[in-house]
Amino acid sequence: MSISVNNISKSFKGKTALKNISFEVKKGELFGLIGPDGAGKTTLFRILTTLLIPNHGEATVVDFDIIKDYKSIRNNVGYMPGRFSLYQDLTVKENLEFFATIFGTTIEKNYDLIKDIYVQIEPFKDRRAGKLSGGMKQKLALCCALIHKPKVLFLDEPTTGVDPVSRKEFWEMLKRLQNKGITMLVSTPYMDEAAICDRIALIQDGEMLEIDTPKKIVKHYSKTIYNVKANNMYQLIKSLKSYQHNYSVYPFGEFVHYTDTRTDFSPIDLQHYLTSKNLKNISIEITQATIEDTFMELAK
Repeated sequence: MSISVNNISKSFKGKTALKNISFEVKKGELFGLIGPDGAGKTTLFRILTTLLIPNHGEATVVDFDIIKDYKSIRNNVGYMPGRFSLYQDLTVKENLEFFATIFGTTIEKNYDLIKDIYVQIEPFKDRRAGKLSGGMKQKLALCCALIHKPKVLFLDEPTTGVDPVSRKEFWEMLKRLQNKGITMLVSTPYMDEAAICDRIALIQDGEMLEIDTPKKIVKHYSKTIYNVKANNMYQLIKSLKSYQHNYSVYPFGEFVHYTDTRTDFSPIDLQHYLTSKNLKNISIEITQATIEDTFMELAK
């Protein structure tokens, strides 16, 4: 296994950030850690990259112990933190050369690994990093994390705050890197990105909710979900939450995802109820469960 975590726990001033976390990441796997802000994702990343020491438990990265062999781990992993952490006053090229020098290598020696990414930022190689767009900053950070050919790549919310086009491009780059044999642990609050991973772990309040492939996790959702739409979203949500038979109600894009407590639920009954609340242009249709639906259910 590239990563093995056994009963890792971490607290800060009496507040639990991680509670008995256990999971494994196989060699060459793209593994996603999915959860909202404050779930414990960054704390776990900092432990696995030897920046924090856990209160309890043990873990290995590429067969090195996170406490005893921290120097070996640092030489074998790449870490891209959630916040842009490169030197903003240095140019693109200077940042890359600096990180290559730290690891005793050169851009030229490992250019084949970063080529597909670097060609996109090369036209701006003399621009200061602080002047790059969000998407370009992420590509530069990824290049710097890869410059020493790491065996495992840790990416902590790499697409947060990045536009949708750049997000799509970034994940395409990760899939290409996976084809080159690099193991990746990626955290994200975006449920749609979870479907791209080989396996995912859903995490909430420092605890693992479920670990499996995206398809299998979605299959575990047992209730029928309805896409509900009307002319007034705010009033629709308020009315659905007041409906005596509602099991769950939450917005999902232009719709509201609704589940009912009854096994003999009839959409017609719900439509009559919503009409009585002065809502118009009402539509109620069955939809497929998503990872977000499953997460919301498990988080209850």
